[in-house]
Amino acid sequence: MKIISNSENETIELGKKIAAQLRKGLVIVLTGDLGSGKTKLTEGILKYFNLEDEISSPTFTIVNEYYANDLNIYHFDVYRLADIDEFYAIGGEEYFEKGACIIEWGELIEEALPKDYVKINFSRDNENVNLRNIDINVVGNISFDL
Repeated sequence: MKIISNSENETIELGKKIAAQLRKGLVIVLTGDLGSGKTKLTEGILKYFNLEDEISSPTFTIVNEYYANDLNIYHFDVYRLADIDEFYAIGGEEYFEKGACIIEWGELIEEALPKDYVKINFSRDNENVNLRNIDINVVGNISFDL
């Protein structure tokens, strides 16, 4: 599925739509350059659950944990990990079954990901600074629709 976002607000609204699909065991991998919209999408997901005031980038903590509607939500930023062994050392893969996981820079730990996940890739438009091309792909065999 290909989506064009014309603003940060549209990316946040997309996050809200994705949030309606969150469930225990769902892993969402966000890829794209710095400033391409990964954290804005996560902000929209958390806004859906009225958690937007709690959002902070997990860049220095690796993972932030949220709880809403009987669902644990784990927001990872694995950009600063030295290697995949560091992800295993924090027990990263154990989170996959404990709740819904949103993983920024998830391509860096691809071999640790479960066989079924949703991959969302963000890319900027060279002519319009606010436009984002967003590609949503299901990897494996899971149900995910917007």
